[in-house]
Amino acid sequence: MKRIFDPIHRFIELDDGEAALLNTAPMQRLRRLRQLGLAYLAFPAAEHSRFGHALGATAVGESILETLRRNDEYFADEQDFIKQRRLLRVSLLVHDIGHGPFSHACEAVLGVPHEVRTQAILRFPEVKNALDALDVDREEIVALITGLPTRYPVLKEIVSGPNLDADRMDYLLRDAYFTGVAGGKYDAEQLIGSLRVFERDGQTTLGVDGRGVVALESFVLARYMMFATVYFHHTTRIFEHVLQAALREIWPDPHALDDIEAFLEWDDMRVIDAFRTAAGQEARALRDRRTLYGLAAEFNAERDLCAYEACRTKLLERYGKDLWADEQEQLLHRLPLGVDEGKPTVLVRTSLGVTDAREASDIIAKLSGKAHWRKLFVRKRGAATEEARLICRDILRRS
Repeated sequence: MKRIFDPIHRFIELDDGEAALLNTAPMQRLRRLRQLGLAYLAFPAAEHSRFGHALGATAVGESILETLRRNDEYFADEQDFIKQRRLLRVSLLVHDIGHGPFSHACEAVLGVPHEVRTQAILRFPEVKNALDALDVDREEIVALITGLPTRYPVLKEIVSGPNLDADRMDYLLRDAYFTGVAGGKYDAEQLIGSLRVFERDGQTTLGVDGRGVVALESFVLARYMMFATVYFHHTTRIFEHVLQAALREIWPDPHALDDIEAFLEWDDMRVIDAFRTAAGQEARALRDRRTLYGLAAEFNAERDLCAYEACRTKLLERYGKDLWADEQEQLLHRLPLGVDEGKPTVLVRTSLGVTDAREASDIIAKLSGKAHWRKLFVRKRGAATEEARLICRDILRRS
């Protein structure tokens, strides 16, 4: 048994087979991929890695299964529990193995989703041998990670579900800890302890006991706070925008990294090192932390759409290509994959029976739908930023 200390979950234990998987080169590469990409340029302590997150998600998954087991949920017998536990733990350990440097910016430039890379890496000889030694089905792992049909629908929700997955439960706590954002915390112990398995319309699904509604509310609010404060922070968004141009300079032929061995040679460190000799202004800006854009205005409410459009139109006339309009939106809690909006978000068992979380909680009902973050940036040339801000203020005063 290998014990690894973690600041979020304390000691995380791995058996010898899991430790051998963790020691493969593709898994060790996750140490060199930051979990939050370029957010460290806005939050200096956000240097944590996808490696730590993989361990954390595994710890959360273990806690969820133990909760279901204690409540006599879901498992046919002890052997069924052991089999599903092994499959879940391995799936969570490798769920991020296909990510590239700086994650989503990398995908935008190279055009290959990390889920596709994951499937290729799981066939990589070193990883394949470690998985074979663990006696787990690679196709089931892929199904759990990518959301494909599987014999284990509850495990799929824990790995890649739309709301109650171990991935999200860990990264919210981890990201809040390393950025110092207090609003990103939620009552994880109570939420996990309240998870139950329900049967609804002939389908097995993960839900929450009524005593966990307040913890579920805190979870939804934490997700909103992290998007608003960290993931869509204006400095983070500026550098991620600039990063794509810099990556295109060092990767002029994105298909050169289609080969999985070539792809695995790249990590955050190698990208930053490549920026040292890159000639482009974007690469130099990332290397030296110089902001190429200034924030002119931001709009975070749906009712701001008309004002946003008016400002964007005016700034586009004035600055042309020097304007960058960043439009982001997120569902605060998501519908199950592949169903219409008439279906429940999270099921909650109350004294009146199993119902939708929006019926069990006024807060969750009011937080239904999308949250929007719209920002207008202009390239820093002379007094352009201050001028753009004055233009937007004048429009907002008259609106």
